[in-house]
Amino acid sequence: MTAAGTRLCALDDIPDGGSNGFTVEKGGGKYLYMAIRREGRVVVYFNSCPHTGGPLDFKPGQFLSLDRSHILCSTHGALFRIEDGRCVSGPCAGESLKAVDSVVRDGAVYIFG
Repeated sequence: MTAAGTRLCALDDIPDGGSNGFTVEKGGGKYLYMAIRREGRVVVYFNSCPHTGGPLDFKPGQFLSLDRSHILCSTHGALFRIEDGRCVSGPCAGESLKAVDSVVRDGAVYIFG
């Protein structure tokens, strides 16, 4: 990682109004991320449920509820607000996903963390 960030993906790798998952290798480890794109904005979280510690997507890259209004944990149905990762329904209600600082630059998404 550099001061400019680590390139996560091309912006086009995340469908507008949708989500996708990514694995980044750094420092000898693998880190799972999820990115959600809405109305020109991208938010990135670690792909780890605060309840179980496991990834949220059952089908790779699919993190959103059917109506695309929340992030959905496919393991136990918890719902998280997209804008801040806070769980609003499910066994981890009140807890939050861990956000990752990110920026969209030159058609790509870069992360810091």
